[in-house]
Amino acid sequence: MKRLENKIVFITGGNSGIGKASALEAAKEGATIVIADLSTADYSETLNEIEALGAKCMFVPIDVADVESVKNAITKTVKEYGRLDIALNNAGIAGTPSGIHNMPEETWNKIIAINLTGQFYCVKYELQQFLKQGGGVIVNMASLGGLIAEPGLVPYTAAKHGVLGITKNIAVQYGNENIRANAICPYYVETPMISAAPDEAQKAWIEGTPMKRLCKPEEVAKAFIYLASEESSYCNDTHLILDGGVLA
Repeated sequence: MKRLENKIVFITGGNSGIGKASALEAAKEGATIVIADLSTADYSETLNEIEALGAKCMFVPIDVADVESVKNAITKTVKEYGRLDIALNNAGIAGTPSGIHNMPEETWNKIIAINLTGQFYCVKYELQQFLKQGGGVIVNMASLGGLIAEPGLVPYTAAKHGVLGITKNIAVQYGNENIRANAICPYYVETPMISAAPDEAQKAWIEGTPMKRLCKPEEVAKAFIYLASEESSYCNDTHLILDGGVLA
């Protein structure tokens, strides 16, 4: 039996990068996939790839910084499939590096709104559905920046530290409700967001990693499958680190 057979999997930021890789991996494991992403996204290719794997799927528009958008996306998911089993809260942005002393307030507000407040909105309404149906699994996308400093990226690191705080509270408050919450903490991953960074920055990240390469989206996706499946049934507030040995 496939590890996510007949599970309804909801993925924010599911149209590219880590989210798309996770959607495809979940489809291989027998899940029905809900791609939740910005309404401006061209999602047809992603849905076609999922369907080519023999999985059911749908797209729902979402702006995680807009609470009504989050509510509507989860409502549409449950209306279509009757339940929600697994949520990967993956949507996020990095922002332009800056010192704390000269960071524009609007940069802080935007990144916190998407990466932290958006996570709160998602888990709030996912938990409401999980409590109605008797359980579910949450996987939050954090970062190595949720454990250490990322110079120049203070709102990003503050948000990712906050994501781990949210994950801890879910684990403690809802563990006896058949609800688990865990987080993934990758170092830099080969995604469109990272590919847009200057070449010298990418070279520095690679050189700073003992394995001398960046993480691949598919490697994060496999970590997601583990935390989403019954293979991790006693994991609750696990922070799965994918850093190529950086913390060592």
